[in-house]
Amino acid sequence: MFIRQTFAYYAFVLVLLSCNGVSQDSNVPQRQSVTEVNAKEIAVGKSTIAITGATVIDGNGGPPLSNGCVLIRGNIIEAVGIIDAVTIPKDAERVDASGLTLMPGLMDAHFHLDRIKGLPALFLQHGVTSVRDPGAWIEAYENERKPGKAAPRLFLCGPHLDMPPPAYPYDAYIVRDSIEAVYAVNKQIQEGAAAIKVYFRMPPDLIRIVCNTAREKGIPVTAHLEITEAMEAIEAGLDGVEHITSFGLTLIPRREAEKYRQSVLSGNDFRKHGRYELWAKIDMQGNKVDSLAKFLMKKGTFVTPTLGPFEYRPEKNDHDTAKLSGFTNMKVLTARLQKLGVRMVLGSHSMIPYAEEGWAYQREMELWVESGVDPSDVIVASTMQNARYFRVDDRLGSIEKGKIADLILIKGNPLQDISTMRNIEKVMLNGVWVHPGRK
Repeated sequence: MFIRQTFAYYAFVLVLLSCNGVSQDSNVPQRQSVTEVNAKEIAVGKSTIAITGATVIDGNGGPPLSNGCVLIRGNIIEAVGIIDAVTIPKDAERVDASGLTLMPGLMDAHFHLDRIKGLPALFLQHGVTSVRDPGAWIEAYENERKPGKAAPRLFLCGPHLDMPPPAYPYDAYIVRDSIEAVYAVNKQIQEGAAAIKVYFRMPPDLIRIVCNTAREKGIPVTAHLEITEAMEAIEAGLDGVEHITSFGLTLIPRREAEKYRQSVLSGNDFRKHGRYELWAKIDMQGNKVDSLAKFLMKKGTFVTPTLGPFEYRPEKNDHDTAKLSGFTNMKVLTARLQKLGVRMVLGSHSMIPYAEEGWAYQREMELWVESGVDPSDVIVASTMQNARYFRVDDRLGSIEKGKIADLILIKGNPLQDISTMRNIEKVMLNGVWVHPGRK
């Protein structure tokens, strides 16, 4: 009897320690910096390059720099300024970018490989120099990391953590209790995860354990919620929220929220149309939206709306009122949260209904502008704000002295017309041109 009681006591202590983020495994690595899994596989620039004459948008949200010059030595930005203010070494390779816009490389906070070969390389060609996949086995990227194959910086999460029955078994790791939650987080971080994602069936008590465990290692946690109330989950320790639809339960009456929650718990497919019906009922002028925004600002929560996968365009033989109203409200909330000061970041979801393969990121940028977000804010969300979300803003996300040279040149002015983001002329990754532009 005494032995059983003693064992139970120590088991309970272990769980409590786990809840507080204290690891019991001496082999688990200590706090580590967030990095991409393919960091050592990316070519490093060796040349000195001066990009001259471009309009420079630095990613920090300030006014653009006309007739600018950015000097890169190796893979590091050495100087930024107007042409006359930058001393260009005689041996530098000069790139005349007159009439073009120079920007930081785009960062995709919500990229899915979806078993499509070559998709990361295609996104890189289209200006996306960093991606975070919030739900795929790290091994799934092995084919994209073969020698000689170009790929953006891969910030991977490993499979999302879910409870049975999982919505997407192929990309899920099932967690049933606190001990499994601690093990899963530590294991994925050991394997190179740059963030952890929890899925919508996980309750707040396990979310808290996941967050505490990840925080001990300096790794952020994000979540697709939908049937877990967002403010409660954020109180449990989340750093970010994926999908604007994750706020549905927060914005509708509690009785309606529970009806939706029970329907999804009965069958995952209910979400396909049910989420639009729910969102069509939300009062976007009510106090709940302002309360949500104030809460998100206070907590410093990052929000990745991913409007693209929910986009609906009525057609002659397909006019779904609930879908149209629901998606309209998703756009309204995205713009409201941005204008009220919430930390909004941009993610593409990779494959969406109204974008050709490889162009989902640009379509997401356009949807933000269509929603009422200023193009300059869209660009910040795509660059520096995402770098903060990834926890790599000390080295990526903006065109500043000392930052790594992940850059894109585009034809046109995206501050005036966001669709010009499709006009990719050149892409530089780590000081190396990976998309050299038209010959």
